[in-house]
Amino acid sequence: MKLIKIFIFISTIRLVFGLDLSGLNTNREWTILQNNNVIIKTTDYLGFPICNTEKTFPFPLKTISAIIENVDEYPSVFIRVTESKSLEDDVVHIMLDMPFPFAGRDYIIRYSKHKFDSEWTFNFSAVEHKDAPLNKSHVRLIHAAGEWKLTALNENETNVAYMWNGELRGDFPTWALSRAWIEQGNEMMEWLNDALKN
Repeated sequence: MKLIKIFIFISTIRLVFGLDLSGLNTNREWTILQNNNVIIKTTDYLGFPICNTEKTFPFPLKTISAIIENVDEYPSVFIRVTESKSLEDDVVHIMLDMPFPFAGRDYIIRYSKHKFDSEWTFNFSAVEHKDAPLNKSHVRLIHAAGEWKLTALNENETNVAYMWNGELRGDFPTWALSRAWIEQGNEMMEWLNDALKN
């Protein structure tokens, strides 16, 4: 019983400071939502639906990472992003358009980048910031978290995995979540591919 209380306390503290997905073991059990050239899957982590989309691109790791780390240009790459505003060197406020009739979403994240020889990660987790007040027409994703993970397969091929907290909050119906996750997973990879080709 004491161990359960300690675990709940640690989980609560984690959520106060943002959801951290670094402890999520990729060998855990995932539910496959789509299995073709874009793989999309989901799992539960600390009570949140975590999603992952993955695809291999015929482009070098550095070319792809240059797009992902340029957060100010997200509206020109990821079509649902209507605004991306840097608040600090490692903090950004992102606003998203949602399909009618749903309200838009927004989130503020602190991110970090880690580069190794053949692997590059871009982790992010929600924070609060005085320069990004709540917008009445948007639902704030207070538990936003995720990771871009790029693995070079060779000089001209890179495996790209994007993981995110699939919680949408607000007026979004639970029964439509799986469909939304599949759509988001495909869109992210499609838009990244378009940006790489241009």
